[in-house]
Amino acid sequence: MAKRSHNEVQESLRELTRIFRPKDSRKFVKEYIRKYRITGGYEDELTMLVDRELTKLNSPAS
Repeated sequence: MAKRSHNEVQESLRELTRIFRPKDSRKFVKEYIRKYRITGGYEDELTMLVDRELTKLNSPAS
């Protein structure tokens, strides 16, 4: 996967996480990968990305 498209995937996933606020990040990422036909091998990295984004959303604003 090219660097540019990888960044686009990450940004898209962050945005969808902010919109949908999934309860199960692993299931959310699996559905995202299947729906958008993302190259395999990125599931763990993208799941961590969703978890970090959810942590940011749930923490009080400073």
